[in-house]
Amino acid sequence: MIKILITGVNSYLGNAVEKWLLQEPDKYQITKISVRDESWKKVDFSQFDVVYHVAGIAHVNAKKNDESLYYKVNRDLTLKVALKAKESQVSQFIFMSSIIVYGETKSLKPIIIDKDTIPQPNGFYGKSKLEAEEGLQKLSSEDFKIAIIRPPMIYGANCKGNFPRLVKLSKSIPLFPCFHNQRSMLFVDNLCIFVKKIIDIEANGIFHPQNDEYSDTVELMRTLSQIQGHKIIFSKLLIPFVYCASLCIHSINKVFGTEIYEKDIDVLVSDCSFISLTDSLEKTKI
Repeated sequence: MIKILITGVNSYLGNAVEKWLLQEPDKYQITKISVRDESWKKVDFSQFDVVYHVAGIAHVNAKKNDESLYYKVNRDLTLKVALKAKESQVSQFIFMSSIIVYGETKSLKPIIIDKDTIPQPNGFYGKSKLEAEEGLQKLSSEDFKIAIIRPPMIYGANCKGNFPRLVKLSKSIPLFPCFHNQRSMLFVDNLCIFVKKIIDIEANGIFHPQNDEYSDTVELMRTLSQIQGHKIIFSKLLIPFVYCASLCIHSINKVFGTEIYEKDIDVLVSDCSFISLTDSLEKTKI
């Protein structure tokens, strides 16, 4: 029996991983706690084999005056929880970081991330995650394995963030620019598959899980609209609009920019049997 502590009682990712692992109740035992107050410090971590730390603040609607809070939660709290885990002789600590440590997309210039790409965050959300990573790596040892996960955009049923916005658009708009791109994305069930794997093999290191296929915003919108029975005309005539709008509307770069992990960035990821992009969209309740 592998005993796992998940930090974040109401976490979307924590709940998803818990549900996935409990398909094998004889193998995994899950406990969830809140770290919003100081009560977590009284929990006996020594009873757990793994701490899966998902508690944190995401970058959605980040405001400049919240910067100190991001460092307090994403960096400082993470390191405090990890130190307690190490002192309690927990074997493995899994940290949910983000592709944002490589910088947020701010233009249509393609971002291709490979094994040698050095993280260069360009905002306090990414910096808080990277500084947490750096602190965790200092705690890593043979007896305390640190697994850092840097996922791209995660999507799935009832998720938050940019994906639901695309779904909403695919239900209503009549026209969409035929501006092709490539994006690394990660279906939430594929994240669960990956987390299970790194727990089972007690993995140590930095990982970049992604779907087997890159996503193209145009094809993604086409598939979503077809699933919902809504017709969208994809027009090349709107391509100049995308270029012009990208200069002043930040969200355009997020929608149409290219940002991918190279396929060979992680051997461990390539060994996983992930759900296909098409099947994942069918499984996502939209």
